[in-house]
This record gives sequence, structure tokens and C-alpha cells, in this order.
Amino acid sequence: MSEIALTLGFNRAISAELKKWKASRNRKPLVLRGARQVGKTTVIKKFAVEFDSFIYLNMELAADRKLFENELGVKELFQLICLEKNILPQNETLLFIDEIQNSPNAVMQMRYFFEEMPELFVISAGSLLEIMMDMHKISFPVGRIEYRYLFPMNFEEFLEALEEKQALAYYRQTPPPDFAHRRLGELFRLYTFIGGMPEAVSRYKETRDFTQVAAVYEALFSSFKDDVSKYAKSSGETDIIRHVIESAPAESGHRITFEKFGNSGYKSKEVASALRILERAMLLYLRYPVTEFTLPLVPDLKLKPHLLFLDSGMLNHALGITGSFFKPDSLSDIYNGKLAEQVVGQELLARTSLRLEKPPFWVREKKQSNAELDFLLVHEGNLIPIEVKSGKSGTLRSLHSYIEHSEAKIAIRLYSGSYCVEEAFTPMQKKPYTLVNIPLYEAGRLQAFLRQ
Repeated sequence: MSEIALTLGFNRAISAELKKWKASRNRKPLVLRGARQVGKTTVIKKFAVEFDSFIYLNMELAADRKLFENELGVKELFQLICLEKNILPQNETLLFIDEIQNSPNAVMQMRYFFEEMPELFVISAGSLLEIMMDMHKISFPVGRIEYRYLFPMNFEEFLEALEEKQALAYYRQTPPPDFAHRRLGELFRLYTFIGGMPEAVSRYKETRDFTQVAAVYEALFSSFKDDVSKYAKSSGETDIIRHVIESAPAESGHRITFEKFGNSGYKSKEVASALRILERAMLLYLRYPVTEFTLPLVPDLKLKPHLLFLDSGMLNHALGITGSFFKPDSLSDIYNGKLAEQVVGQELLARTSLRLEKPPFWVREKKQSNAELDFLLVHEGNLIPIEVKSGKSGTLRSLHSYIEHSEAKIAIRLYSGSYCVEEAFTPMQKKPYTLVNIPLYEAGRLQAFLRQ
């Protein structure tokens, strides 16, 4: 069953952003970026119903690539494309160039669509864009395109996909009613296990069978490892990248060192190169810490980063975590609580499709006074510290350390309890602050809670 057939009925939040792009007078050709199998092709094909005509090209197909190998002006090229596809364009026409990284000529033509055919709506997409473009020594024309980003489905999209209409309505309330807390918590644990890869969500919706979800992730994880041969420069580099892919799930949620990553004998430089490649493929993200308390946030690249994996469902499969682990009332016993931090990171990363914003974290590394805060959120020009607690209780030592050294007046605790706000004091300096306690399942809506 194809990805498109599986996910055709799913609504994605990025659709609203695509409609804004379509309506903009300053619209430029758009490049949709994202990891493999997050639903890029499906999203654009569904968006195509907004147009009078739709032309689809796939640069993995030799016949479609060949269209761009003719030395034609962009208007003649478009006429050739319409001829070959037997399409008579009507009024608003969308041209979608999929897997564009496989055609350097198609990449170069993007600027001419912008300059010579501004009336044409052009979108391209690719899964290994930066990697393949580096290999071919090509780049998108600066100032003549714009980008959007697509990530695995977030919790809100997950609820809509499973047609949990009542739960979705209560999730969107700020705050949700107390009587909905238990059900939303159950669905969030389900989301944490299944993850947000569209095919996995579809398979679960269709079968309600965790073994079917596992089969999807086994195939996806294998395909990611098979992709290595496309962008590794040597067999030795292939081995290193595959090792990093296989080891990354167990390192997710931890601060990592490159030297001997994943209990290997690989050197720091080799692992760093492999991690950068996989980050550019958007399979994982390296979150470097900040040490200051004011904007702008400047990550300290000399310090150890946190590793954030692509998707919690794929991470669970790679670690052998099954549905039976998700019966307790909290995520605290699963993967030492790191799974809660992983899924919160996913939710924060997917807040916007306009840019790639890796959620920062804060550290204080002093003798006998180390502290590490899970996340920082920028809200209306202020930095809001966030502590993630997988259960209902737990100390807030790092949160208090941040507050005592900063000007923060508000802090967030994400935990498995209900929403509440309390006026609190740090234990050492007795510094007052407002602690906003928010259920883990609302991690994607923190701005809404801070605005009220």
C-alpha cells in the first residue's frame, strides 16, 4: 500500500501555510523540505485541488529528468512539459517537481520560473536535498525561492488523523477541562508509542494492531539505512553512517560525545561528519546548549549537544519498546524518562513550517554547581525556561538554578499532571516566580497558555 493511498485523508497543519503562500502577492517558487516518508508528496498532491491545473514531475524518473536536459528557455520548457504530460494548463496552474535533488538542471531552472513566469505556481520537494546538492555542486538561487519544512505528524495532527474529534476539541481548549485529562493523557501515550510517521499512523488507524506498526517502522528504518549508499563517499564512510543511524536511537535524549559514539572505535571527526550528514537528511538533530540568559540565543558549539531523533515511534521500534510498556500512568519508567523529552522536542520542533528551529536548552557547567535545563522558549521577547518531568513529581533544581541567575519571572513545568498555576520561590535565594504546570500532551501549545 503506497504512502499516498494511506495518507490521502490526513489533514496537515502545513496546508494552511501553503494556502497563505498561494495567496501572497510576493510569492516565490517554494521548496518543501523534510525527511523521507514524512508525507511531502501527499501534502502537495492534496494541496493541488486548490488549482485549476496540476502538473506532477518526479526527478527519480529518467523521462521526467530528461525534460530539463534540453537547452530551452523556461517558457519553452514549460510548453514541452505540458506537451509530454498531455496537459492543457488552465488559469491557476501548479507545477510540482518532486525529488528535485536528482536533477541539477531542474534546480537551476527554479530561478527562471521566478523571473520569467511569475504567474506559474511552482513547488519542489526532496528528502536529501542538501546532501545531493553538495555532491553535485549545485545550489538553489538565493533570493528567488522560499522554503517550508514538514516534520512527522504532531499530536494535534495525530488526534485529527484518528478522528478523535472530542479529544481534539478539548486539546485545543486553554486549558483543557479536568474531565478530559485522563483521555488526553492516554492518547498522548499512544502517540508517543506510534509516533508521527504518516504510514505508521495510517496502519494503526486501519488495523489497531501494534505489530502492523512495527512492520512499517522496520521497513522505514531499513530504507533509511539503505539510503546511506546514495550519499556516502566511500565504503568506509558508509559503515560509519550506518553505525550512527543504528546507534542514534539509544543516544536520543542524551548529551553525546562524538569520540567512540555508540560504543564504537570511530574517531570524533568521523562521527561528527556522519552526524552532520544525517542532520542534513533531517533524520536527527543536534541541539547545542546556550549558557547565557539573554537574546539572541547563541549555541555554544564547544559543548556537548543533545541528540533529538526524527520520531518517537521509530525510536521505540529501534529500541525494542513495545505497546505493553505504555500501560502505566506516566512515561517515567520508559527509557528512563528520556522518551518524554524526545516527544516534547518533536512537538516544539514542529511548531512552525516556516523555518527549522531546533529547540535550545541551557547548561551551567561550574565546579559543584552543574545544571541542565531541558528547553528554552522565546515568548514575546522573553526567555521562558521549561523543565520536562515524565511523572507528576520531581525536583526542579535546574529550573531554580536558571531562575536565580536570570531575569525570568515565569517558568513552565511539563508533566503528567493537570494544568495549574502556582506562585513559587526558589529554595536558595527565595526568588519569586510563577510556575505554570502544563500537561505533557499540551507541549505543542505552550504559546497559547502563556498568552492567556
